[in-house]
Order: sequence, then C-alpha cells, then structure tokens
Amino acid sequence: MSQLIEMAKAGLAHAKAGTIEQAGEIVRVPASHYYDPEHWQLEMERVFKRLPMMLATSAELPNSGDYKAMNAAGTPVLITRDQDGNIRAFVNSCAHRGAQIMGEGCGHAKRFTCPYHAWSYNHCGDLTHIYTPQDFGELDKSQYGLVPLKAIERCGLIWVLINPRSELDMDLFLAGYDSVLANFHFEDWHYFDSRRVDGPNWKIAYDGYLDFYHLPILHRDTFGADTSNKALYSSWGPHQHVKSPQATEMNLAGMAESEWPMAFLLSGVWTIFPHVSIASFGEGDVRGVLISQLFPGDSPGESYTIQNYLLEKVPDREQAEAAQVQFDFLKHVVEAEDYATGLKQQQSLRTGARDHILFGRNEEGGQRFHQWLKEILNTDDDKLNDLFRSALNKQNLK
Repeated sequence: MSQLIEMAKAGLAHAKAGTIEQAGEIVRVPASHYYDPEHWQLEMERVFKRLPMMLATSAELPNSGDYKAMNAAGTPVLITRDQDGNIRAFVNSCAHRGAQIMGEGCGHAKRFTCPYHAWSYNHCGDLTHIYTPQDFGELDKSQYGLVPLKAIERCGLIWVLINPRSELDMDLFLAGYDSVLANFHFEDWHYFDSRRVDGPNWKIAYDGYLDFYHLPILHRDTFGADTSNKALYSSWGPHQHVKSPQATEMNLAGMAESEWPMAFLLSGVWTIFPHVSIASFGEGDVRGVLISQLFPGDSPGESYTIQNYLLEKVPDREQAEAAQVQFDFLKHVVEAEDYATGLKQQQSLRTGARDHILFGRNEEGGQRFHQWLKEILNTDDDKLNDLFRSALNKQNLK
C-alpha cells in the first residue's frame, strides 16, 4: 500500500507541474529483432523456456480438483489444485506413450485419465491406474508419474516454469512485484470470460502495453481523443507499471492519503515480464480487469494473446451485461487497432528497409523492456539468479 501511495504522490506532483520523467537518451533497437528467425529462436529458448510465465489466475481454479490445460511456448502444461488446495503443474504428457492427457481449457476432474490407453493420475501427478495391468506387464508406478513443473501461486496469480530442470529462483524473478499486485486481491475475484486475439511478433505487441504515446492517435476514434500521451513508469526488476500523470485523472483535492480510492491507486497498466499486461476498468460494483497473456506463435511474425476478464464481485444480470459490453469493446480495440497496426508494422519491418527502430526519451518503459530482454538473452543459466538478485537488491534500496 505504501508503494502505491508514493507512486500516486509522484504522479500528482508531475500532473501539477505538467512534466514527466524522461530517459537520458533515445534508444535504437535493431529492426531485425522483430523478424529474424535465429533471434526469435534465442528468445524462445532463453526467455519463454527459462523464465516463469503467468499461466493462470486463481479465479480459474478456485476448488480442489479444478484444472487448466494449455499450450505455453510449445509445451503442453497441466495446472491443477490438489486436495489440500495447493497448486501443482505438470507437463501434460502421459508416461506411457507421451499423449496429452487433458484437452485445452479449464474443468474439474477426480483424476486425469489419458484418452489413448486410459492410464490415470491423481492431482499430485502420481500414476494410480494402468489399463489391464495383467496384460501390460509389471511396472513400478511410482517411477512413472507426471513430470512436475515448478509453480507458485501469489496474489491470485499462478506462475509456472515450463523447464522441469530449471534452477531459477522465482522469488528473485518477481523482485517483490507480487507484493504490490497483492493489493488487487485477485484471489477473491470472479473469472468472467477469456478470448484469443492473434497478433504480430510478440515484442511488437508487448511494446504497445508500455506505450501511452500512441493513445490519442491510434485510438482517437474509440477512447483516446481526450487521453494524455504522457506516461510515468515504475519498475520492479523487469516488471513495470505505466500510468498517465494527467491531472483530470488525479483530482484528489481535499482527500487525505488514507482516503484515496484503491481503484485510483491501482489504475494504469501493470506488466509482468515477459508476456502479461493487467489493466483495470470501472469502479464500484462493475470494476473489472483485463489480464492479457501474450504468447509467441509458431514463427517470428506471429503471436497470440489470451484476454482474461475478471470482475471484483460475482455480477448480477445487469452487471454481467455491462461487463460483456466492456469486454467486447476491449477486444475490438486490441484486435482492430493495436494488433491490426502491429501486423502492418511487422510486414514493413520484414522488408529490411529500416536498420533500426526508435524509443524516445518519453518511452522509458519500452527502453527498459528491451534492455532487460538483451541482458537475459546474454545471461547464461548459472548466472540468471544473480541477474535477478541484483535487481531485487536495487529495488530494496529504493
């Protein structure tokens, strides 16, 4: 809470002065980083297969026996809540022949049974049943459970490492960011709906999450005409928050800090490196959040985003209808404006006509994102914990 207050006070000061913090210089990023197959493959191996991904919300798996199956950067993942209420994650692959056990989506199951030969597993990943064992032959079932993946549940969000041999410390990676996101109390929110939106290279899409510079231009016909293009950035390791200091959004005159509404303190866009954006909308009974999970596609020029809409409370009929309208609108904005523009940008960059692209002094979030990406790509496995430990230590000194 104290961090949110300090961030709000800094925003108010900038709003009154009509200023923003600026980066020291303009940064140039090679255009080839958005389309080169070798660079994209390096990102797949050193980012998505080495770092935790936020793959689910607690609201999607509220009860013991609930599960979510999905593809994450080429790895089939099965997430479940066991009988003790703990989150577990596994490679969604049967020990018999490697078939995927559960189809993609959320559900509830007493056990996980492979559709190929009916081998079954419990929620702890133990192999509990072999179909016609007298015919198959003698096998030590304790040696053939599901392959476990590291998973943690924090602040109503679930992170998974898809590399079962990873030694990365997930707390170091989060750099205390989860303690700030905990102010949302997502563990108590209601899951409303999810949708998929296809887009360009994952970095083009992610750049947009951190960019307020485009809001009054690209979105002028939907919501941006009266929106500020100025932004303030806060960071926790590679994770960032971006918010406009626009005075009309910060009219707290006469209110004590202790009375500042939580909806105001949590406004803006919260990004979780390398692939998640959280944006809140509305207040009161219809308050919702759009949690966007961005994944690379099958080639450098493709990505897809799973948009998850959560509501702070279980809605009544009228509130559900309003939420549906809001969700439809948000999907339209991203698909028809952000990603449509990004796909054309992708096509232009792929020609090789431009050597580099630019991130201005007012685009510190994009600068920071690409600097972190560069450092992670250049850091070997045995030094990865040190990289995030250094970021956490700097955060604790602030």
